This record gives sequence, C-alpha cells and structure tokens, in this order.
Amino acid sequence: MAADPAPIRTVAAVIADGTGRVLLVRKHGSSVHIQPGGKPEPGEAPLAALARELCEELGVGIVPGSARLLGEFEDDAVHEPGRRVRSTAYAVAIDATPRACAEIAALAWIDPHPPYAVPLAPLSARHTLPAWVRMRDAE
Repeated sequence: MAADPAPIRTVAAVIADGTGRVLLVRKHGSSVHIQPGGKPEPGEAPLAALARELCEELGVGIVPGSARLLGEFEDDAVHEPGRRVRSTAYAVAIDATPRACAEIAALAWIDPHPPYAVPLAPLSARHTLPAWVRMRDAE
C-alpha cells in the first residue's frame, strides 16, 4: 500500500473591503470559490509567493507591512480529488482594484459568515474565513 501523498502546499490571502466582505476567486472550469493565492515556487518565501500570485491572478500588489499571519490550515483539495491542501494564510491589504486575470474566471465579494453566498472550498469555509473573523473580532 502506497503512502498518502504529501499535502499540496499553498499560500492564501484574505482580502477584505471597507464593508467587511472578503474576496474569493473561482478558477476557469470550477464551480467552487477559493481564497486568492497559489503554490510557491521551489525556494520561494511564502509572502513572496503570495505577492506573485496576487499580481498574476488579480493584478494587485500587497500593501507593504499589511500582511498578518492567520495560520496554517489543512483540508481536502477541491481542484485535485483525493488530495489534501495545506495553506499558509495571511490577511493582506491590496494596492489596486482586483480583476480576474490568468486562470481566474470570476471574483466574488462575500460576507465571511455562513451561510456563504457561493460554493466554498472546505479550507476556506472551515478554517481560513473563521480564522479571519476571529482575528478581526479580537481587534
């Protein structure tokens, strides 16, 4: 019996607007929304990877000094059946209006409390958004 493959490593962003809604993205060919972000390149630091992914996917940069670590979370991967994904998540401010670029088909600004307005990945619904709500409410 083969060992389970290692979880897919990613970095993810929680981006909030002035009304408390958070930004989610949906990739082409998917019906599930996820946090913006992606897979780091070999040797790439997490925040550098996140900045690169946000530029590629949304056409935005991270406001310097705004990144706050939410934590590292693991759950079922939505785009790779049978796999797990482990993500390091950050709350960040961005420097421009996001737009769907590269593999992103759509953006959705949603209330971070369930029930969610769109189908959401388990990692976002069970871990990332609740962690962001806890951080925001503690401030």
